[in-house]
Amino acid sequence: MFPCEASPVRTHDLLEIDAKQLISADWTLPDWAEEHLLATPFVVVRRGLITSQRIPIGVRGGERNQRWAALCHSTWVKSILTPPEVLTRNVPALRAAVPALRALHFLKDRWLDLDHPWGPGGSVGFELATGRHVVRPESDLDVVVYSEGKITREQARSLHARTMNLSVAIDVRMETLACGFSLTEYAGADSGGILLRTPYGIELGNDPWSYESRIEDKGRSGGERLNVL
Repeated sequence: MFPCEASPVRTHDLLEIDAKQLISADWTLPDWAEEHLLATPFVVVRRGLITSQRIPIGVRGGERNQRWAALCHSTWVKSILTPPEVLTRNVPALRAAVPALRALHFLKDRWLDLDHPWGPGGSVGFELATGRHVVRPESDLDVVVYSEGKITREQARSLHARTMNLSVAIDVRMETLACGFSLTEYAGADSGGILLRTPYGIELGNDPWSYESRIEDKGRSGGERLNVL
């Protein structure tokens, strides 16, 4: 069972949950969300403040406009799947021709030398984790790269260049210990500020890896120490 004191979950993780607990606790859930949770009890961790009592999550429905933000108690979590773990799952032969799934296959080859953990997010990650066919012919490939150590702009440009000329658009989200940012934006900016996605909202900064100390300062100034990921 999920440890409730020091939450190990991070943004983009997929959680298998006790759907009935969430449904009974959140009376605002729309009917489609209840239906999909009962059929496929997986949710994705949203960016936000994570504590032992609350994990910000998103519920995915069958349509592109069916997304629901909710909060999940840590004791409702049965298992955690990270994007790097999802990356190890094989694409069924009958789905291998779907453009976004095929693009993931080629990206694996292009990023063989990448020494940072990474894996698929979005619809591709959800399908590989659950087996539910949510990837559409027009779907993009969302990718998450965990870069706790700093990467240079030159390294970012090399990574970005190898996402080009695939069958679909590739959206790469870089994640430090405290914030997320776009690989494309970071690679394209020589030294200027980029948008940092933090648990407190979007901020402008030029060094995503310096944001961790600022997060710790915010946690102290806020009174209760929160486990921010």
